[in-house]
Amino acid sequence: MKKLFKGFNIQKSVFIFAAFFLTVLQFKGQQSQPVDSGYIPVNGIKVYYEVYGKGKPIVLLHGAFYNINMNWGQLIPELSKTRKVIAIEFQGHGHSPFSDRKLDIVTLASDVEGVMSYLKVDSADVAGFSMGGSVAYQLAIQNPKRVRKLVIISSTYKTSGWLPVVNGGFKDFKPDFFDKTPLKAAYDSIAPDKTKWRKFIQQMIDFAAVPFDCGDSNIAKMTMPVLLISGDNDGLDKIELMKTYQLLGGGVSADLGKMPKSHLAVVPSQGHVSLMMQTKTILNYLDDFLK
Repeated sequence: MKKLFKGFNIQKSVFIFAAFFLTVLQFKGQQSQPVDSGYIPVNGIKVYYEVYGKGKPIVLLHGAFYNINMNWGQLIPELSKTRKVIAIEFQGHGHSPFSDRKLDIVTLASDVEGVMSYLKVDSADVAGFSMGGSVAYQLAIQNPKRVRKLVIISSTYKTSGWLPVVNGGFKDFKPDFFDKTPLKAAYDSIAPDKTKWRKFIQQMIDFAAVPFDCGDSNIAKMTMPVLLISGDNDGLDKIELMKTYQLLGGGVSADLGKMPKSHLAVVPSQGHVSLMMQTKTILNYLDDFLK
């Protein structure tokens, strides 16, 4: 283990440990099989999707570097008992082929729209973790009719929503740093072209280096109910998180007025990766909010 981290700074080591724990989650994940899966042509690329269960649709958007099973493996079996679960893998992630097309959240949100259109889903509840949460915000802004209720897990709609240490975390990263990691093993197990690994990693590093901001005014205009779930130490700036909740109508004294339709949950003693492992906690929040 020491050899693996020789020459890495603390941030790099932490990231690799996080990747390891999330990959462990992959192997403890869902046992059920999708009722439908495949590739959908959208915006010049092919996007992989899986569908589970029947009922009102909910779209799941994973975090950076992850795939469906790594991110949602423990939640899908429970959600699919009462819902139609549509899980998507972003460009270059999981089963979705690598593309030289530049990554940004506007394009990725358009990809999600394309998948929904192909599957004839006019609107759905949408849940996104980390990068998937940022894409979910953008989807709700650019086509609000698509989103009935929005669930944002450990994510933000702007770069400044993260703590500075998180925003600077990829500054010195290079693709080869990831070669001997569980993320690489997960990639090799399902990627359609394993030779694209380093190109994919470089694309993600470049993606993380570009600041983004969906706009405070756009968040304030959102009319669908939003559930914000955050770990108390997940890298989000909690002052900015509270400002986000206030833009959504929260942060009031409900004893003196109406309870806001949007909700905020801060889960104690949780980081960015460990939060997604709190399956029962997240399911309870989702059940209460979506019903």
